[in-house]
Amino acid sequence: MTIARKLRTLTATSALLASALWPLTGLTAAHADTTDVKVPQGVGETVLNNAAVFAATPANTPVTVTIVLNTVNTQALQSYIQQTTTPGSSTYHQFLSVDQFATQFGQPANVIQAITSYLSQYGITSTVFANHLAITANGTAGQFNRAFSVNLLNMTYDGHDFHGTKISPMLPETLAQTVLAVLGLTNYGNFSSRAVKPLPQLARAQSTSSTSVPPGELTPAFVASHYNVNPLYKTNDFGQGQTIGIVTLASMNPSDAYSFWNTLGLATTPNRIHLVNVNGGAGPVSLQTGSDETTLDVEQSGALAPQANIIVYQAPNTDYGFADAFFQAVSDNKAGSISTSWGESEPAIQATIASGQESPNYNLVFNEIAMEAAAQGISMFAAAGDAGAYDASRDMGTTQLSVDAPADSPYITAAGGTTIAGTQNYGSFSVTVPQERAWGWDYLWPFWQQFGASSEASFAEALVVGGGGGYSSMYAEPWYQSSFNNNPASNNTNSGLRQFSAVPYLTPINNNTAWLFNPTPSVTTGSSPGRAMPALR
Repeated sequence: MTIARKLRTLTATSALLASALWPLTGLTAAHADTTDVKVPQGVGETVLNNAAVFAATPANTPVTVTIVLNTVNTQALQSYIQQTTTPGSSTYHQFLSVDQFATQFGQPANVIQAITSYLSQYGITSTVFANHLAITANGTAGQFNRAFSVNLLNMTYDGHDFHGTKISPMLPETLAQTVLAVLGLTNYGNFSSRAVKPLPQLARAQSTSSTSVPPGELTPAFVASHYNVNPLYKTNDFGQGQTIGIVTLASMNPSDAYSFWNTLGLATTPNRIHLVNVNGGAGPVSLQTGSDETTLDVEQSGALAPQANIIVYQAPNTDYGFADAFFQAVSDNKAGSISTSWGESEPAIQATIASGQESPNYNLVFNEIAMEAAAQGISMFAAAGDAGAYDASRDMGTTQLSVDAPADSPYITAAGGTTIAGTQNYGSFSVTVPQERAWGWDYLWPFWQQFGASSEASFAEALVVGGGGGYSSMYAEPWYQSSFNNNPASNNTNSGLRQFSAVPYLTPINNNTAWLFNPTPSVTTGSSPGRAMPALR
């Protein structure tokens, strides 16, 4: 399932209110000399300047900030990952410990010391991640105001109260050059659940199936059989000694997962779920925040590997929360695999960067974390999205071809959805899928036509769903994809995964805000230099 960033509508009224309150905030200039430079932050100036400000943040308000640092020897890190993941290489699978990673690719101890010492001058305490790529700082609003030459203001937007700064944070140049991004000076909740829910007609319909498993009720046993996991079980491999990591922005109740496994009759390890509340956790369990997403991830992964341990990294719904959850999971280095079902489309990221709502470095934070995971031998997985080749239609309302982040990182495996072959019966209505295929809306049209949908065109535009896929516009084709060539003897660079064929039932028109539907499309071909992602339909 995909989780997408909310788009924020900006208002002139709130901007005027912000201007009226600005003189009351008492701007400080603790280190306003010529050597101070701006550092990128998370949610940026445009959205903050147009939020409704109602007061200065009290100086004693507790604030948590994450300072993300640049990797050093980045090209050497990329080369190391390529070598350790390429069969036949002399360093194949010679992965690094966290300490080894920190020594080779994290910031040196003297840089870390300089930053933490600088913060301590203002009474701010610091916790350094073992990878030397991130520092979590805890202090008060007044302390951060002075340390970063900002003014934290209490604001409201879209029904949420939060604190934030209208101006870019500043640091001495010698420190700033090592900083990739500063996250948390604004604690606005960036993400909202966009998990696909059953439509009312489907929920009311009586469901039966000619297959052994009813639609929507694919048990772990069915999945294990269908994807050939059973041979592992026959060798008594049930995941014992392994740990699964799940990064999420919504809390879960472990008892729900245990009840699910007990209902299935699975012999699971007791007390196998370990909750790690990063930066205080993700708050109460709630469907509105996406707790069903987290619970589903735990239940299904834990059922397929019933003897594996599961660590759930639950973080606040903020930019620094999402980043810290990944940093914690990778720095702990306890999980052999880490997955997340949260993300947003690349156009949403690019739009927020272009409008000043987000730091240009924000997406690079997650790519940096994924590189560390790869160097340490951790497999990372992220949902590819739920809108086929048009992921931006969910969070942007636009129709351009797009893929999902952080699944777009070359160091993360993007997981797309499929539909199992068979006939699905809903009362007197049915739909037949002849063979397993990428999940998409198009084969559902005959089914929805029986339910009374007005036209195929309106149905296609209203239900843009499917396993996400396509080409990244932010990351180039990685080395492991460039080796796939349809004709090894050819020097044609537009071959292999760079070349694609598509059946465009929907085509963007009118400035990427409307669709052109073609019920009998012809196959089109093209090429792209970007990182290819699966399940394009």
